[in-house]
This record gives sequence, C-alpha cells and structure tokens, in this order.
Amino acid sequence: MKTLLASTAVMLALAMPVAGQDYTPDPNARARGSIVITYKDDVATLDPAIGYDWQNWSMIKSLFDGLMDYVPGTTTLRPGLAESYDISEDGMTYTFHLRPGVKFHNGREMTAEDVKYSLDRVTNPATQSPGAGFFGSIKGYDAMADGSATELEGVKVIDPATVEITLSRPDATFLHVMALNFAHVVPKEEVEKWGADFGRHPVGTGSYKLGEWTVGQRLVFEKNADNWRKGVPYLDQITFEVGQEPIVALLRLQKGAVDIPGDGIPPAKFQEVMNDPEQAKDVVEGGQLQTGYITMNVTTPPFDQKEVRQAINMAINKDRIVQIINGRAVPANQPLPPSMPGYTKDYKGYPYDPEKARAMLAEAGLPDGFETELYVMNTDPNPRIAQAIQQDLAAIGVKASLQSLAQANVIEAGGNGSAPMIWSGGMAWIADFPDPSNFYGPILGCAGAEPGGWNWAKYCNEALDEKAAAADAMADPAKSDERLKLWSDIFMQVMDDAPWVPVFNEQRYTMKSTRMGGADDLYVDPVSIPVNYDYVYVTE
Repeated sequence: MKTLLASTAVMLALAMPVAGQDYTPDPNARARGSIVITYKDDVATLDPAIGYDWQNWSMIKSLFDGLMDYVPGTTTLRPGLAESYDISEDGMTYTFHLRPGVKFHNGREMTAEDVKYSLDRVTNPATQSPGAGFFGSIKGYDAMADGSATELEGVKVIDPATVEITLSRPDATFLHVMALNFAHVVPKEEVEKWGADFGRHPVGTGSYKLGEWTVGQRLVFEKNADNWRKGVPYLDQITFEVGQEPIVALLRLQKGAVDIPGDGIPPAKFQEVMNDPEQAKDVVEGGQLQTGYITMNVTTPPFDQKEVRQAINMAINKDRIVQIINGRAVPANQPLPPSMPGYTKDYKGYPYDPEKARAMLAEAGLPDGFETELYVMNTDPNPRIAQAIQQDLAAIGVKASLQSLAQANVIEAGGNGSAPMIWSGGMAWIADFPDPSNFYGPILGCAGAEPGGWNWAKYCNEALDEKAAAADAMADPAKSDERLKLWSDIFMQVMDDAPWVPVFNEQRYTMKSTRMGGADDLYVDPVSIPVNYDYVYVTE
C-alpha cells in the first residue's frame, strides 16, 4: 500500500511532471499472450461519461485516456494525453499542451476540440452523467447544469494541440478530476453515430480497444497497436467472461482456465484459500479507501425524519456483519475510511443499541415500526449481509423486504430514487482520488442527488455544500490543516443528519493465476480498481 499524501493542496504542489516520476517498464514483461477474467454480472456500459462502478472502472481506463493519469499502482499524478501543462499564478487557469500524434481507435488524430467536446458532453444534463458534479469548479458549469448553456464557458481551444481551462474558483482537486474516467476524451463522430449505444461501442485512445461484446457472455479487449504510450499494453488480448458464479470461477482458476476472478475470493471459500499456502501465495492484499454503507432515501417517508435515520444507525450490528466477511474489514463509524485525510479519530459514531433505537422510533411516531425495502446486489456475500441487516431492522420493528438484483438494476434504482434503502456492498464507495472531498460531492452532495447520480440517499444540505466548496478552494498548502478540519466538521454534520449507516471499511484481496506477472500494486491499484490491465502480463 502506497503512502497517501496529507492533502490535495500538497498534491497540487507536487503534481507538475518531473524526470523519473513516470513508470519504468518491467524488464521481465513479455509483450504477448492473453488472459481470462470472470464476472458474475454483465457490464452495464463502457461509456466513460456514464460508467461508475468497480466492475467497469478499470475496463474504461484501458479503453480511454484523460489529460491526466496516475503512475501505475500509486496515487501519484502524471500527465496523460497532456504532454505538459501550465498553471496561472492565481491557480484559476490551466493550459494543457496535448501529445502529438495520439489517435482514436478509429484512426483519427485526437485534438483539443475533442477535449472540449468531451468536457461539454459530460457536464450536459442530457448525458445524465453521475460524474457531472466533479466539474463544478469549471467556469460556466452552473449554466450547463441548469440548461441555459450548451458548452462550458471556461473550456477554450487555443489551437489543435492546446486547450485552456479556466475555473470559477480555486480547486485543490482539479488535476485529480482531469484524471477521472469522466474526463476521458471521446470522439464526437462516434458518439453521434451510436447515440445512447456508445457505451456498447466505445472508441477511445486507450491501450486496448473493444474487439467483441456478446451480451451475457463475454467482452474481448484487443491490444491497440497504435497506443501512444509505447511499450504497453503487454497483453495481446483480455477476455472478460460474464455470467460466471464466483465459486465456479475460483475452481476454474485452480485448474488454470481463469487468470483473475473479477468478483474476488468467494466469502465461503476465503478461509480455505488463505489457509492453503499453495493458494494463498497467489493472493494479493492491499488497503483501500473504501466504505460500505446503507443509504436511506431522505425524500421517502419515514426516512425524511432525522430521528428515524438515527434510530436505524443504532440498530445495525456492524461487528456481526464484519464476521460474515471473515473479518476482512473494520467497523465504520463515519463516511471517511480511517486512512483518509480528514478522518475524525476521536469520533465513536452511533452505538449499537436496539433498545434505544426502538424508543427513538416510538418518539418519532412509529411505535410499531414500519415496512420498507432494502435493495442489494445479488453477488455473495451481499445477500447474506442484507439478511443480517434485515434481522437487525426486524428487532426494532422495521420490516424490510429484500430486493436482490443485478448490480446495474440496483444502481438504476439508486440513481432514480426508487429505492428506500440500499446496502452498497459490491458497489460500496472507493475513493476516485485520495482526498476527503471525493467522499462528499458525488455521494453526499446536492449535485450527486440529481437523477442518475450516486447520492442514493438523495441527501442535499446546501449549507454543507457551501462549506465543501470553501474547503476545496483552499489550494494553499499552508492551509492544509485548516482544510482538513473543515472537512472533519462537514462529515460530523453528515453523521448527525444520518442519511447513511456506515458499516465497514474493507481490505481488498485479488487472486491471480500462477502465470500472471507484474508488481503486486498493479493488482490492487488504488485508482485502476480492481486491476491495472495495461501493465500486467503473463510469464508463460
């Protein structure tokens, strides 16, 4: 696990590219071969403006590129499609100089017009991008959001190789935003050709291009021979087999027919795998900036009452849930994970107290409890965790019927607001970049509560949004401590409002076949979750 920097203000100061900061090619790597990766569920989309779950995140990163990127296996920023960039003295204007000769998979050269089109597209409400709110600091974003503009005022094409982005306010996280999948560059002609189906016919500049997508069966990625980053990818082909039960995938891995079981080690087999030295040697463990939580839709009665939400927080036995996943996590008491800057160390959270929870429901006018629905992804162990949550709720008089669905259906229900409660497991939040702001804007801020957004609680506290904006405006490294204190205060107010029940912070375990090569960090990559496909390889 790499050391996290103390604040994005520091990150901003260190972000300019320097010699030796990039990735040194692995001398043991061989540029050949193919691998098989399995998933239980099919992929919902490969459109970088839309895709936002752990399953398609690293796939999209291998098909597309953004202006910024990260050194593989780390949280260190490096230039991507931008060969270099300049920042004005006031920190409000970024000028990106594009790499020459970068081509889309369709053979056309990428230009600054494509960068502008992609940023305009992701912030256009018609796109319904769950990541639109990340771009809120770009000048003209508000006009895009309310539909009064069709392009971002702050994004200007200087010439085919230069794009200038002006902010409406200082933003300590802006370079990280430019490395997000949502900022990846797409060709206008391909988007217009496929329309809503672009996500199934993706065309980018990435290391791989889509060769085949047979719905419900497989996706095949093929090496991009014209990749602008020379020497990678190492693999000729990746086949993602979908519809594969995790236990079956593990058995196939043991027989050499699968290289990476994408859904991880099945919980029922975890102890068996870890206690077997022959299998355990192929497991890579890494920390992650993750929180698994239960959302309560604050616009749906009775979750529109804060006291009800606080009672639910006291009803959940988090220690028992951690036991269900074989202790691969620690109980959570706030949205931020313990290793995230801004985490409030002396905060204990809501106690597990079913008796007090019942009393609070009675005080809220619900002495007999109420009925609701709890949505959950249908991949183990999530249904079992949901059953434990269901039992905890029943103990205080809340009857929750379980809606166990495919990941894409749960995400849809969360985005459109039709789910009263959701257990986020399997889709739980893992930081897009290592800064507390990333645990607020998309999943707790007002922008994320819009239709299609990832704020499934539909929680919108405008006063906290103002404080969050003030925190992100503190780009001066000298204000690092002040900024993190403000973020701590923000999350403590969130916990008082209780739109979530934070449940646990999970470790990540990736299992791989014996023929897979590459540094362990690539298999628990903090930003190319779960695996950085561009840099792994086969040894035989």
